[in-house]
Amino acid sequence: MGKAFDVIVVGELNVDLIFNQIDGFPEVGKEILADQMIFALGSSSAICASNLSALGLDVAFLGKLGSDVFGRFVLNELKQKGVDTSYIQIDDQYKTGATMALSYGNDRAMVTHQGAMLAFGISNIDETVLKKARHLHFSSYFFQPGFNNSLDTLFKKAKEAGLTTSLDVQWDPAESWDLDLDKVLPWVDVFIPNAIELKKLTKQHELNLAIQSVKNKSKYTVVKCGIEGSILSYGNKTVEKSAFVNESVVDTIGAGDSFNAGYILKFLDGQSPEDCQQFGNLIGAISTTAPGGTAAIKDLETTMAIARKRFNYSE
Repeated sequence: MGKAFDVIVVGELNVDLIFNQIDGFPEVGKEILADQMIFALGSSSAICASNLSALGLDVAFLGKLGSDVFGRFVLNELKQKGVDTSYIQIDDQYKTGATMALSYGNDRAMVTHQGAMLAFGISNIDETVLKKARHLHFSSYFFQPGFNNSLDTLFKKAKEAGLTTSLDVQWDPAESWDLDLDKVLPWVDVFIPNAIELKKLTKQHELNLAIQSVKNKSKYTVVKCGIEGSILSYGNKTVEKSAFVNESVVDTIGAGDSFNAGYILKFLDGQSPEDCQQFGNLIGAISTTAPGGTAAIKDLETTMAIARKRFNYSE
């Protein structure tokens, strides 16, 4: 029997208020101007889910929202991209999360109010729902205290239900980086941190040492390195692939999450790890051609047209 969903995404949900073309850096007691402001679907998990669905996969989301205008916006954005939102819980005791992002070229600074994501955790996961999917993706561990010391349980349940799995830990606002990778990664097929996060998680100052410290703990480790591309590690192989360079970056919001979507799409299609990595690089770059994390990824046909025109990509 076929599965109802290709991917179930478990994670945080929030909106993004993005400021681009900013006149300097904020200082206490002073005010600066931004020439551009965008209100968009935010959160690593939701951006990845939205782009996976836009690229043609059947995607469902497990998370929690507040009963407010931000929550309704998130639901509407996900539904417009074809994501099944029937498993998203609405909790009127919390506000929907929100992130203010200040974008500066290839980097950004962010402030997040967690809101309802604080009240979502392992106890909210219905195993019967997991069994409806081929693959589980989880993101933003440190924003969701309901998964503290139980993330391995979620991934174990998924693997026992026959799913493949992927994990993008994301940034730790407290910068404690307290996650036992030895417990979690054996249940993870694709571990997708960025370079800074991996060094923080492993307490290593050199990226190559950080990669070595998690080598083969998950099936594949794919390290996102921004404009330097990505590094894939599995078995006895280490593969570096250059980025697709966008000469006119709008912003980098959601570029890493878009990389995740590109990699997972090809992974579920049975492509080689190197081809998955290459396509992740491509979708991450395409994401930077429009504001926010989802505007550039409308559907597979439009996305591949951008790939051919902007990045000379040929399948």
